[in-house]
Amino acid sequence: MDHTNPHILNLISNYISKEISEEEFNELKQWLLEDSKNEQFFIDYLRIYKKSRRIQFVKILDKDVAWKNIISKLETPLLQEQPLKKATSTSKYIKLIPSISKYAAIAFVFLTIGYFYKSGNFPNSKNTVIPPESITLRLENGKIQIINEDGSSQLVDEEGKIIGSQNGSQLVYTNETKKETLTYNTLTIPYGKRFEIQLSDGTRVHLNAGSSLKYPVKFINGIKREVFLNGEAFFSVTKDAKHPFIVNATDLNVEVFGTEFNVSAYPEDIDTDVVLVEGSVGMYKNNETIKEGTMLVPGTKGSLNKENLSISTEKVNTLIYTSWRQGGLFFRNMSFKNIAKKLERQYNMKVIITNKLLENETFNANFNEEPIENILSYFNDSYNIKYTIKNNMIYIN
Repeated sequence: MDHTNPHILNLISNYISKEISEEEFNELKQWLLEDSKNEQFFIDYLRIYKKSRRIQFVKILDKDVAWKNIISKLETPLLQEQPLKKATSTSKYIKLIPSISKYAAIAFVFLTIGYFYKSGNFPNSKNTVIPPESITLRLENGKIQIINEDGSSQLVDEEGKIIGSQNGSQLVYTNETKKETLTYNTLTIPYGKRFEIQLSDGTRVHLNAGSSLKYPVKFINGIKREVFLNGEAFFSVTKDAKHPFIVNATDLNVEVFGTEFNVSAYPEDIDTDVVLVEGSVGMYKNNETIKEGTMLVPGTKGSLNKENLSISTEKVNTLIYTSWRQGGLFFRNMSFKNIAKKLERQYNMKVIITNKLLENETFNANFNEEPIENILSYFNDSYNIKYTIKNNMIYIN
């Protein structure tokens, strides 16, 4: 099929801008499987698109002009890939299976599209192009704003009224707006990034990579403070005895009045974990009330098993579970499949495991903030797990 077919170009454009429907997604997937040239065109386009940093700051973009620019670049052979850097240890590399790149491309589509569907981050405007690596803010009316981590600006609602400000990697909402009805914003953090938000009551939330938080622009007097988390976040909740603060994490609710705690509720994890650093919290299932829930004391982790909905508790070192705020990684009795998922989020790279037996093997490890090569070298040296890195993909044997 002609790669410049307008219909195919439109499918890829909709995929990149998060406007793709399920039917279009299936059509794009089928096109990628038809011919290796289609897959290579797709990968080359994504590489060029990612390098076009100027698009990140354009809210209204003429797609025809953009595509002509992209196509002209695709007609020019890409620069040869730089030789792979070896990890700090004597790591061995596996040879790529010739057909694996095609399935890597398909896997990449599944990864990003699946994330967009789950978090509901499809923009309303057909003229808004949002790079996949962007931090986004969804307003109550569905409009999406791109957050530039290096920027400073005022936050405005759909009516143009000031509701807060941005200063670099932090959003701060004001409590001085005259809103007396609940309206929500949703902040979404892509893979490879972290962000901080201060809610209108002064509560501070650190969001981990691959996470989203839906929250009121302003908390209203007489109404409980409730936010909705998908992923992982650390909360420092402002004390307010009259207004409990509730974190809704799918099947679990965490209720506090003022405290510091971490909630990890990623979709692939068997458990939703709550680690209490300071104060007290109650955790309870959706069909329960706080009185029926489990109370935690500082230094305790409460876990909701998603399969049988049982809650268990244990004493833990809280520093380990909150080290992600400084870029750390922590694995305890974790399957390699889930470790791979956490590496994907932390480093914004796709991990392909060709050894299916390895997926369910469990490991224990701690890492400070360091290059991905160091972590892979550890697994290679300690467990003889071989790997290679190519085109932002990690292949594990």
